[in-house]
Amino acid sequence: MSWRLTCPIMSLLMLMLLSALAKNQAQAHTVFNIKDFGAVGDGKTDNKNALYDVWKGACRSKGTNVIVIPSGTYLLGPVVLTGPCNGAIEFQIKGTLRASNSPQLGIDHWITFRFIDRLRITGGVLDGQGAASWPYNDCRKNPNCKSLPVTMRLDFVTKAWIRHVTSLNSKNFHFNLFSCKDITFDHVTITAPEDSPNTDGIHMARSSNVFVRDSVISTGDDCISLGPGSKNIKVTGIACGPGHGISVGSLGGTPNEPPVTTVFVRNCTFTDTQNGMRIKTRAPSYQGVVQDITFQDIIVKNAGNPIIIDQQYCPSKKCRNQASKVKISDVGFRNIRGTTSSLVAVNINCSPAVPCTGIELRDIDLEYDGRGGKASSDCKNAQGTSHGKQKPPSCL
Repeated sequence: MSWRLTCPIMSLLMLMLLSALAKNQAQAHTVFNIKDFGAVGDGKTDNKNALYDVWKGACRSKGTNVIVIPSGTYLLGPVVLTGPCNGAIEFQIKGTLRASNSPQLGIDHWITFRFIDRLRITGGVLDGQGAASWPYNDCRKNPNCKSLPVTMRLDFVTKAWIRHVTSLNSKNFHFNLFSCKDITFDHVTITAPEDSPNTDGIHMARSSNVFVRDSVISTGDDCISLGPGSKNIKVTGIACGPGHGISVGSLGGTPNEPPVTTVFVRNCTFTDTQNGMRIKTRAPSYQGVVQDITFQDIIVKNAGNPIIIDQQYCPSKKCRNQASKVKISDVGFRNIRGTTSSLVAVNINCSPAVPCTGIELRDIDLEYDGRGGKASSDCKNAQGTSHGKQKPPSCL
């Protein structure tokens, strides 16, 4: 082979080698152990400053940067970890992060991740120590109530994965997503007592492409709640209970709310929950839209209100007798079976101002788990169809 031929080939090989080296360098993992930044896992020392220092180092580094919380119990004050970062962040919790046991009135967060692309949170325990705050969670009765910390907030976060994380006894919501995209919760465990107020498991708003799967959620409020702007949401394999079930809403409380669309909930179990599958809108309300919602292959065990659309939702109990203006359409309940603690197992109470359309009841088999009656269904201002088994008899 002549020099004229080998020279271009060698140059090409060199370019390929340099490209591979650059790619490997970009994918390199840099480990930041919080103990190397002064953290102490004794359950008493506040490690907020240590976490801020380790975050600064990880966020400005390229490649994939791994923040390690090793075994031990690390007391942590409220933190806001802000991007954008130069690379991906993996937040490995091998021990326990513990919040203050004080009420922390007027603070709306414990751990916040904000403006981050490519975030992975794995393992460990988040102990919110919420019991100190629950007596102050009285916003439904007290108009001057103060905010309480959410265990983990994700604001403007994209491409995040939360896996094998346990959240205990949050002071307020356990997880709150706002304006996020491409988020996956996988094998998370969320626990708070049945009587703990406002301890929603996962709440989201103005977020899209959210996948919650194969998780156990036991709280004092909604296991999962979808606020305005929730779009392309998929929930599968959730064991919910106790709690208030999986809820779309409440909606219509503020003007110009973006719609809730394309929600698919499948293969979930509700045990001893206050509600099962619920859509709730305020009355009176501002205009809004709920569209393309599917609940499928659901088992309920002694659940109250297994199937409920409530367009007269009024948490303060002081609402005027006016109709909701949130339009609900194309909602399917398919293959729903089990036992109900409520005599009205299917309760579809839609707005007289904007009646529900496209409601589908398919293969419903719900039996009253009590004495002195049989399960029934009740529909108001609803248009739709019924197919297959209907127990109780369909009201559509």
